[in-house]
Amino acid sequence: MKGKIKISPSILAGDFSCLGREIKKIEKAGIDYFHIDVMDGVFVPNISIGFPVIESVKKITAVPLDVHLMIIEPDKYIERTAEIIREGIISFHIESARHPHRILTQIKSFNGIMSGIALNPGTPLNTIEELIDLIDVLLIMTVNPGFYGQKFIKEIIPKIERAKEIIEKRGSKTLIEVDGGVNSENIEDIIKAGADIVVAGAFIFKNENPLRAIKEIREKSKVYGK
Repeated sequence: MKGKIKISPSILAGDFSCLGREIKKIEKAGIDYFHIDVMDGVFVPNISIGFPVIESVKKITAVPLDVHLMIIEPDKYIERTAEIIREGIISFHIESARHPHRILTQIKSFNGIMSGIALNPGTPLNTIEELIDLIDVLLIMTVNPGFYGQKFIKEIIPKIERAKEIIEKRGSKTLIEVDGGVNSENIEDIIKAGADIVVAGAFIFKNENPLRAIKEIREKSKVYGK
């Protein structure tokens, strides 16, 4: 699972009037996932994509989907999400989960789907340390969730570094995913800190040359052996 940096463009930053065309264009660049943010307007102050959009995206791309559930009671939606995507990642927020161990076990029961836990910027790493062996992907938010296009919180870089130390100390295979405000100015620091997967929304979808943006991430990751 470890290796080159994995790129997960966030479709929330795409133009939904021609989303299929944009997805196909970016797919050609050889990305690893398409990141899909599901927001309920309760856990975060916005409403976004639901099952119909996830199903539509699944129909038009062979790229695995990386579904980020920014919702309350995520356990109610794991099975349906897994049935749609069939492979990829399902992440839920530790802040919204009453029984995170049970949810992680539920996700891992579906072959081909990786289990993920997301942490808001203000949530400490000790909330997930006892779960680390069940977590395939630790999604560290570098913005407060709810809207794309927010400014990257640079103070989260040390948190990424500490997460990497915890994972390596325990001998875990958990991958670190970083989501929020990723751009050309901070991508190098993010990779250097220990990210294995980067979510990029506006940096790719709003870029005049999205393929060049993807190439830039790949090139900078080579410096650190990713």
